Amino acid sequence: MTSAAPIDLSRVHLIGIGGSGMSGVARILLDRGAVVTGSDVKDSRPVRALRAQGATIAVGHAAENLELAGAQPTAVVTSFAAIPKDNPELVAAAERGIPVIRRSDLLGELMEGYTQVLFAGTHGKTSTTSMAVVALQAAGEDPSFAIGGQLNRAGTNAHHGSGRIFVAEADESDASLLRYRPSVAVITNIEPDHLDYFGSAESYYQVFDDFADRLPDDGTLVVCLDDEATVRCGLRAKERGISVLGYGTADAAARHPEIPTGAVVSDESVEGHVTEAAVDLRVPGHEGTVAYHLALPGRHMVLNSAAALLSCAIAGADPRKLAEGLSSFTGVRRRFELRGEITAGEQTGTRVYDDYAHHPTEVYAVLSAARGKVESEGNGARVVVCFQPHLYSRTQAFAKEFADALSLADAAVVLDIFGAREAPVEGVDSRIITQHISDDTEVVYEPDFSRAPASVASVTAPGDVVITMGAGTVTMLADPILEALAGASAGTFADTGEEAE
Repeated sequence: MTSAAPIDLSRVHLIGIGGSGMSGVARILLDRGAVVTGSDVKDSRPVRALRAQGATIAVGHAAENLELAGAQPTAVVTSFAAIPKDNPELVAAAERGIPVIRRSDLLGELMEGYTQVLFAGTHGKTSTTSMAVVALQAAGEDPSFAIGGQLNRAGTNAHHGSGRIFVAEADESDASLLRYRPSVAVITNIEPDHLDYFGSAESYYQVFDDFADRLPDDGTLVVCLDDEATVRCGLRAKERGISVLGYGTADAAARHPEIPTGAVVSDESVEGHVTEAAVDLRVPGHEGTVAYHLALPGRHMVLNSAAALLSCAIAGADPRKLAEGLSSFTGVRRRFELRGEITAGEQTGTRVYDDYAHHPTEVYAVLSAARGKVESEGNGARVVVCFQPHLYSRTQAFAKEFADALSLADAAVVLDIFGAREAPVEGVDSRIITQHISDDTEVVYEPDFSRAPASVASVTAPGDVVITMGAGTVTMLADPILEALAGASAGTFADTGEEAE
């Protein structure tokens, strides 16, 4: 469906414009003066925000939506996974000879001419990309960016900046990252995923090798030394003549002297609600130790911050100012996002967080961070998770791994699977996870979504940390859980979250 001709971006129609990826490129197009139209299945918050910025958007898909601007668009943008080929707008575009391009093609075009700092990896892309953006802003840059989540401080997922740097996520789920030409390419970790698309773990690993090959002769590949698959990718790239720098803990750097080290986490400690970190930077012209603190818990977040620091320093930003930006980073929507805290009644001190984790490694990292947080506070609080598995194929492939990760929680309420684009698979439901969770964890299998808040409240004690977790509709439960907790205790809560999309 991709047109080989130069892309005319004067009038662009985006199908599924309210999605996290599509809404971002739409914002950049509007900032650059393009006429933007689009369609989506629902009238969501991103849709309303884009309308306020000047886009014309229809709810529902129909061929006539291509005329929303009064003239047909010069390009129609779609995504690989979310939009079926028989979508009436896609069909109409093909009949009229309108170029149809993928969202990744559009982003690649928008990034042309910039120093591109791109973040790839199975986990951590959104958080690391967001850290890089905030750090660069503190360093006096005005980077353009496109992120898969909404920056808490900026309240947006994309921006057309005046600076020379473009920061973006490089999504591997449908090999979109192979459509970009990074100046600095960061790989946070590699673990087989999206096997419904790739077919095998080998094909999944290969896409990251191919991504590294997209670097120019003067480009740099940045790899995490704490992840063995990423190290192997870096070694293969080095053998092909690509410049490679590693980042990670001191132990990991010592294990892999064959990869030049660009950043080493030399100190890490939890002090109250923040993590204090120090990183030894070894970039020519930027050697030395920089210290900063993070408002988000967990070693994975410290490693993400080191990746952001190193990549932005390679791009030419001042590390000291970058560190100031990292200290001011308040997180990304749905990445250990505090949605509210009970402030009165029997459940006083109970906090509810929301997180996007939907792979066993991500679930393990978030629950480890939460456990470290409650242990550092020393008040006897427990960790309660409300988890919604995402995709039947992923649940079937990783049921035991999900169970092992969820066993880190003191209590786990497990909802039915959110199938998204997949049809149900016979014999596959959330019970293939719950049957393997440790006996030390209180487990509730809750197939009734509407009863989930009450189920969570039934296993929650005062002061506990509660986390709604998953890539589906579970995010909608954070506020009802707060209400259930407050109602059960006849107390009140302070809602720090926002309307669920």
